[in-house]
Amino acid sequence: MKEIKAIISAYDKIDQATTRAALATVVRVEGSSYRRTGARMLVTDDGVWVGGISGGCLEGDALKRARLAIAKSESTLITYDTTEDDAYQIGVGLGCNGIIDVLFTPLRFQNKNNPVEVLKSCIAANRQTHVLVTVTGLEGKWTNIKAGDVIQYLGAESLIVFEDHEVEKRLMEDIARQLENSKSMPFDIKTAEGRKLSVFIEILLPEIHLVLTGHQYDIYPLARLTKEVGWRVTMVSNPLKINAKFADIVDAILGYDQLNEILIDQYTAIVLMSHDYKTDKINLPKALNTGAFYVGMLGPRVRSEKIFSELAEEGRPISRENMEHIYAPAGLDIGALSPEEISLSIIAEIKTVFSKREGGFLKLRHAPIHERN
Repeated sequence: MKEIKAIISAYDKIDQATTRAALATVVRVEGSSYRRTGARMLVTDDGVWVGGISGGCLEGDALKRARLAIAKSESTLITYDTTEDDAYQIGVGLGCNGIIDVLFTPLRFQNKNNPVEVLKSCIAANRQTHVLVTVTGLEGKWTNIKAGDVIQYLGAESLIVFEDHEVEKRLMEDIARQLENSKSMPFDIKTAEGRKLSVFIEILLPEIHLVLTGHQYDIYPLARLTKEVGWRVTMVSNPLKINAKFADIVDAILGYDQLNEILIDQYTAIVLMSHDYKTDKINLPKALNTGAFYVGMLGPRVRSEKIFSELAEEGRPISRENMEHIYAPAGLDIGALSPEEISLSIIAEIKTVFSKREGGFLKLRHAPIHERN
C-alpha cells in the first residue's frame, strides 16, 4: 500500500499537458522472485520512475519497455525468465530462478480504466477489500475492452461487461475463489468461439492499522517503524500527556475515551503500552470488545497474567476466543533490548499474525517463502 500511495502521489504531480507516463505491473510469477504479483512501477517519458517490480535487476530494462509502450500508445506484456543461467538474460546473477510477466500500460489520463485512477478510487474508499481485474491479453475480436484496462469489481450485483455471459460467469467464479483466500492470481478464459481473455485478478487488502495506547518515549520508534512499513497508525492516550510532535508521525491522535470510536476491522492491531498497570487493565477489555484481530501487551508475562486473574475475580473473565487474540508479552523472540529492537519485534509479530505464518527461520521452511503452508 505504501508503494501504491507513492505512485499515486507522483502521478498527481505529472504535468499532463507535457508529460506522458506508463505503469509497469507484475501480473504473473512462476517460481521465485523478489517481488510478487501486484508490484508496480510508474514511469514517465522523461525517464523518472517510482516504485519497483524487482530487487533492482529488472528496473533498467523495464524503464526502456515502459517508454516504448508510451511511444507506441499500446500495452505490452513482457516475460522475464531468470531460470536459466544465460549471460544475456536480464536479471541473471541474482539467483531469482523465476519467470515474471510484467504488463506495461501507457496511461491515458482521461480513461476511466486508467489503472492509476482505479487505484486512487480504491485508496479513497474507507478500508475496504477491493478486487481489480486487469486485462493482460486478448485473442480474437473484443470490441469494448483492450489489454491494459483495469476494471474494479464492486460485488456480485455489479457487471463486468466482457460482452460474453459465459466469460463473466467464469470470471465471477474465479474472483470468488480468490476472495476466499485473499490471493491474487492470473487467469485465462477461452470462449466457445475460440476467443481468449487473459486477466490478472488482484485482491487489494486494506493497509494494516496499528492502534497504540500510551505516550511514553518507546512509542516513538514503534510509530516511526510502522509508518516506514507503510501501515496506518492511531495513537490513543491522555490528551494532556501527548507530545505535540506525535502529530507529525501518526495518522490520528485520540483520547482513551475515544477508543471505541475507532473503526476496527480484521486488519487492525492494538498494542497496550501505557506502562501503567491500571491503565492497561482498564483498556484491555475495551480493546477486546473492538474485535481487533491482534491485541498486544508490553511487559512481562506475570504482569499480563495478573491482569487476567484480577479481571476474572471481578466477574469479567476473558473468554477463550478473546484469549487467542492476546499476545503478551508482545513481539517475537529476537533478543530485543532497545526500544527500536522491541519495535521491530512487535512489527514482525503483527505481520506474522496477519499473514497466518509461524515466524520461523526461512532456511527451515520447505514450502516456497511467499506461499502459505
